[in-house]
Amino acid sequence: MATPITARAFHEDETTQDWRVVGDGACAVFRTGSFADGARLAQALAAAVPDAGPHHPDVDLQRDTVTVRLITVTDHYTGLTDRDLDLARRISAVAREQGLAAEPALVQTVQLTIDALVSADVMPFWAAVLGYERRADNPDEDLVDPRWRGASIWFQDMDAPRPQRNRIHVDVWVPPELAEERVAAALAAGGTLIRDKSPTWWTLADAEGNEVDVATVAGRD
Repeated sequence: MATPITARAFHEDETTQDWRVVGDGACAVFRTGSFADGARLAQALAAAVPDAGPHHPDVDLQRDTVTVRLITVTDHYTGLTDRDLDLARRISAVAREQGLAAEPALVQTVQLTIDALVSADVMPFWAAVLGYERRADNPDEDLVDPRWRGASIWFQDMDAPRPQRNRIHVDVWVPPELAEERVAAALAAGGTLIRDKSPTWWTLADAEGNEVDVATVAGRD
């Protein structure tokens, strides 16, 4: 049986340097240089990593990179396990055999947050319009893309209406070591710092007050 592990435990393992935990899962982006090289890596991963049920990797093949995402999804748990840690080691080994390096700076995950007075009243609409489904282990707060490609949506209950601020904002999950750089870039581009909860998250706003959180897994476990 797989054992759940924290983001800290995943990163404390010296064999996971290629990977970064963002949101619920661990990601690695390997620079391939060409679509053909990426296809060869994807094919090698398919041969080296057996179908492990809820622990199999998601692979995104693009023209010059291959992104691999590891996350365990069951009816009772969504997150990392020791089996994902083992898969991360094996995938990195395959990439090294092909002379491919990881670029952690390219890792990020985007989540949409909707503030709602009664989440149960609005979640069915968003599930229908996006073709999403309730996340099995947290069905009252989270909607996910069944293919785990689109941004997930988290519904945050409010105690009272907040007309003075926007009700929908974006969460951008980045590796902890890149968060301050991302925040600085956003501020330099005209943003305003609303809340500093570093190193876990920063709330920023654009020139018209629309908010975004830059988030990391630091300080969460």
